[in-house]
Amino acid sequence: MRRFALGLAGHPADGDDLCQMTIERALARRDSWQEGTRLDSWMYRIMRNIWIDETRARSRRAQTFVDEEAGLGQGAAGAQEAAVELGDIDRALTSLPADQREAVLLVMVEGFSYREAAEVIGCPVGTLNSRLVRGRDALLAKLEEAA
Repeated sequence: MRRFALGLAGHPADGDDLCQMTIERALARRDSWQEGTRLDSWMYRIMRNIWIDETRARSRRAQTFVDEEAGLGQGAAGAQEAAVELGDIDRALTSLPADQREAVLLVMVEGFSYREAAEVIGCPVGTLNSRLVRGRDALLAKLEEAA
């Protein structure tokens, strides 16, 4: 869940907040979960809905957050290179349209099947497939530009 939250939110602190809000909402509404269905899909759907709500609210408030690179400290050369590569991937993911980013995160990062990811998002499998293909292609192009 945390990985998906970080991918949606784009910032570690916001991802942690999203996880916490998801768990709180799931606990408050645990009676709405149907036994025999996948708990993780239910949780991801809750997270996605909260993320949409928070994104809308944030755009209305026009809050500004500190850039992630501002908090990077000094470390070994390998750690710095890894941080730069992860930063490139993170920026490339963040620049994708939200629907493509969701598809890439659920399938390529979280390992959901196309059907499961489509259920989480609430769209047909064909729609998820097209979002995933466009998102993956755009992600690869952005990473090639960064290299």
